[in-house]
Parts: sequence; C-alpha cells; structure tokens
Amino acid sequence: MALAMEQAHSDVLIIGAGHGGAQCAIVLRQAGFAGSVTLVGDEPVPPYERPPLSKDYLAGEKPAERLPIRPAAFWAERDVDLRLGCRIVAVEPDAHVAVDAAGGRHSYGTLVWATGGTPRRLACAGGDLAGVHCIRTRADVDALKAELGAAERVAIIGGGYIGLEAAAVLTKLDKAVTVIEALPRVLARVAGEALSRFYEAEHRAHGVSLRLGARVAALDGANGRISGVRLADGETVAADLAIVAVGIAPAVEPLIAAGAAGRDGVDVDPWCRTSLPDILAIGDCAAHVNRYVGEARIRLESVQNANDQAKVAAGVILGLDRRYDEVPWFWSNQYDLKLQTVGLSTGHDAVVLRGDPAERSFSLVYLRGGRVIALDCVNAVRDYVQGRALVAAAAAIDPALLGDAATPLKAMLAPTPHDAV
Repeated sequence: MALAMEQAHSDVLIIGAGHGGAQCAIVLRQAGFAGSVTLVGDEPVPPYERPPLSKDYLAGEKPAERLPIRPAAFWAERDVDLRLGCRIVAVEPDAHVAVDAAGGRHSYGTLVWATGGTPRRLACAGGDLAGVHCIRTRADVDALKAELGAAERVAIIGGGYIGLEAAAVLTKLDKAVTVIEALPRVLARVAGEALSRFYEAEHRAHGVSLRLGARVAALDGANGRISGVRLADGETVAADLAIVAVGIAPAVEPLIAAGAAGRDGVDVDPWCRTSLPDILAIGDCAAHVNRYVGEARIRLESVQNANDQAKVAAGVILGLDRRYDEVPWFWSNQYDLKLQTVGLSTGHDAVVLRGDPAERSFSLVYLRGGRVIALDCVNAVRDYVQGRALVAAAAAIDPALLGDAATPLKAMLAPTPHDAV
C-alpha cells in the first residue's frame, strides 16, 4: 500500500506556496536550476499576494484575479510542479520523505519548509461561534466578506497591523467598529508609543471605538452566532461579527516532531538551514539570529523576510554562499496614511521626531546607545528610502540633526572612500 501512495521524486520539494515558497521556486528557475522543483500548498489555488487581504481585497477594490504572484500558466511554463490542496503532516528526514494528510509520500533531495503560520485562536468560551473570523488566507476573507452585508457592528480583537487595517477598511464600509487590544496601546509590539498614540487618534477620528488594556473573557452568542464580546471588566461589546487578529502560530509541528531544533518556529542558521539534513526553512516560521535586534533569535512576519530568505535558500541549493543579513522593512496602509518601517525598534532607548504629526507626514527615528536602529515613516517616503542606509550602518548621529526635517537623511551619513572618489 505504501508503494501505491509513493509520489515522484523531487530534487527540490518546497512545502508552502506563499510568498517565500513561490519566490524560492522562481529564483531557482531564473538561475537556471535544471533539477525538478515541486511546490506544495495546502490551499486549492496557486500562490497569491497576502498583504492586500486586510486592505484593498477586503475593501473590494482589488479583485481575486489580480492577487496571483504569477499568472496561472507561469508555473507550468517554468516546469514547476504545483501540488495544491495538499497538507504535509509529517517529515521523515532519514528517508528524505514528506507525508501528506492523505498518506501520500513525497520524496526529495532538498526540502524547503515555507509554511508560514496559522492564526492564533481565542482560548475563551465562544471562540467557535459562527461569525468569528480571522484574516490569513483568501478563503478567510471571502468568508468574512460574505457575512459583512448583514453585519452592522464589528469587533476586532487585536490592535496590530492586521486589526487596524481591517478597522480602517470596515469603517469606510460604514460599519460600527470596535478594536479591543489587551495591551495599553495599539501597535505596542512593533512601534513606539508616539506612533501608537497617533494611530489611536486617527482611528478615533474616523469613528472607531478603542478598548485598550482590555482582555477578552468570552464571546457571547445567540442561536450559535456571536452577539458580543465580553471583557474581563464586565463590559460587553455588542457585535454581529468578530475578527480575531492576535498573531500567528508558526506551522512547524512536522519538523519539530522529526527532531528539528526550535521553540517559537524552527531554528535556522544564516544559510536558512535547519538542524535536519537537507532541510531549509524560510519566512514567518523560520527563527533566525538577527543583528538588528542585538543578535537575538527572532521570527519576522513580513513579505520582505520571506522573499529574502527564499533567495538565500535558493542560493544554498545552487551551491552559492548566500547568507541572510537583510535590513527588515514593513508597511501598512490605513485610511490615507502610508506607514513604512525600516529596521526593528525593539529595545530602543530614544526617539527623535522629524516633521509634524499634525501635518500627517512625519518620521520617528529610533536610537539605541546613540545609534539609529529603525524608522517609522508616515507619508514620508523620502525618509524611509534614505533611512535604510542609516539603519544598515547603525549610524551615530546627533539627535538634533536627525530632528531637522529640512536636512535629508542621506546627507547625515558620512561618505565612504568610494563615495568620495
């Protein structure tokens, strides 16, 4: 029976058809890799862009046919074998085999694990009521959109990027939106207090109600459907629909069960190699040592990280000595505000403001030990573009100069001997 379930051998088997997995396959073919490449995804559709899901796809401004990372014919033309609707549940590293939920066995020469993560669910009562949604896949948003017409009041649990982006969209769709955040401010895990307070004011100005420092005790329901979110302080926020946006759990169980090192995600080295032979990991699920947070081991949940690690993994397969050492960057669109972040502000001990938040165009420069470690730029594209070099160089610059918005950031970095030539 096992032989009947055996699949064709792949020189490179990529598990996960999101940004990282798709990019790895693309780079391999662009570089002339002649071996067989198989891309396995648990969704029934070819690879597509994820960032629009909480923004213009939710808003109905970007149709599904504009989401694919590449046209449908691209994969066959590049001889990439797409295996869709296939979930890998186990890995046998000694046999070089991945096993899917139907018992199918997929053998490989090199395995690239690019599965991302699954949305964290609420552990309280009522989490399984109808009308409780998350935003991670296209199917998630399609299900959410199908119920929006009948909903007037929406509770969003989680005040991070996804929650706030959804709040901005749903407010424009004339929904009564309440954002519930357990921490004392929104974006608390990713930004400094000044940016949090700015976005709180913006959302309130657009009619969003905020509950900060509020913990969810239970979701109440009627006839099997959500009717409200009960908070620990006794308040109940009425809701016809709820979105749970409290982060993701890295999807690495099969690798950990097979013996891979890792706690929050699967551990990788600078070449994206796991502790298992011939198995690489990239993207949201890969925990790597990052110099932009003092050599701590972290996971980065971003398209930038997924794509850049995909290039590193492809390089390893191609026999190149590529290491992952990229400046992190992120973005978020809310209302008419474009937030662009470069670097990681974790552990900052000083913040410098450039520009005037009242004019809705400004930057926050984060310092640690007198050196630039990150920037949050709101409608300030020039600062974002030029600030990257300051973060990469960990530049030590006078805060008074940094705060002078009339002086371009690029003028603050000392020229290298090459620049002077």
